[in-house]
Amino acid sequence: MKVYISVDIEGVAGITHWDEATIGKPGYETFRDQMTAEAAAACEGAMAAGATDLLVKDAHSSGRNILPASLPEPVQLIRSWSGDPLCMVEELDGSFDAVAMVGYHSGAGFGGNPLAHTISGKVFRLLINGVPISEFLLHSLAAAELGVPTVFISGDSLLCKDAKTARPGIHTVATNTGKGAATTSIHPARAVAAIRSGMEAALKDEAARALPQLSDRYEIELWYEQNEDAYAASFYPGASLYAPHAVRFGTDRVYEILRMLQFVL
Repeated sequence: MKVYISVDIEGVAGITHWDEATIGKPGYETFRDQMTAEAAAACEGAMAAGATDLLVKDAHSSGRNILPASLPEPVQLIRSWSGDPLCMVEELDGSFDAVAMVGYHSGAGFGGNPLAHTISGKVFRLLINGVPISEFLLHSLAAAELGVPTVFISGDSLLCKDAKTARPGIHTVATNTGKGAATTSIHPARAVAAIRSGMEAALKDEAARALPQLSDRYEIELWYEQNEDAYAASFYPGASLYAPHAVRFGTDRVYEILRMLQFVL
C-alpha cells in the first residue's frame, strides 16, 4: 500500500499563537516537536495497516519543520517547496492508494482556530463554486482529480466537522477547539495516540476510500485583504476583477486553480 501524508502545524495539539508556528519565535520548538510526533504517529498507523511505501510532505511555511530522524525508517520526506502547483500535496500522483492530512486547520473566514487561513494571509475568503474553501478541501479535491481518496485528517474540531460533511467516510481526530484567540486542546500525547490508531483504522476502512463527485466547472473567488493585490491578480490569464478586493477565475480542472494560486498568492 502506498500512502501520502501531508503535514501542517496550525492544527497540532495545543498550538494557539502565530509565534508558535514561526521559526525563531517563542514556543516554536515545542510545536515543531509536536508536529513531528503527530507526523510520525500517522506513519506508524499507516504501517500498522499495511503501508509499505510512505511519502510525507512537510507542508508548513518553509517546509523545513519536521525532524527527519524522528520519522519511521521506511518514510521518504519532502522538505521545502519545489514550485509544483500541487503545493501541499506535491509529487502526489495516481499511483498512491490514499492521502492523509495531519495538523491541518480551518480555512480563511472560518472560526474554530485562531490561526485559520487558506494558503496565504493575503486573502480573507476563498470560495469555489460559492463554497468557502480550506486547505483540506482544496487539496483533497486535487487528490480526487488524480483518483486518490483522502481518508484521514487531524486538526481543529471545526475543520473535522466540515471534513465529515464534505467527505462522510473520512476518519478524523480533533486536537483543538478554538474560540476567538484561545484554544482548548486535548493532551499532546493523547493526540499522538489518537492519530496513530485513527490512521490505521482509516486505511483499513473501505468506506473511507470513496472519492467525491467532481464538478465539470469550477469558479473560484479570492477576496484579498488589500485591493491592490486583487488588482494585480486580475491580470492572471483568465482572471477578472470582480470587486475592488475580489478576483474571479473559471476552469474545468482543480489543478488549474492550484496553478493560478501559485502565482497570485
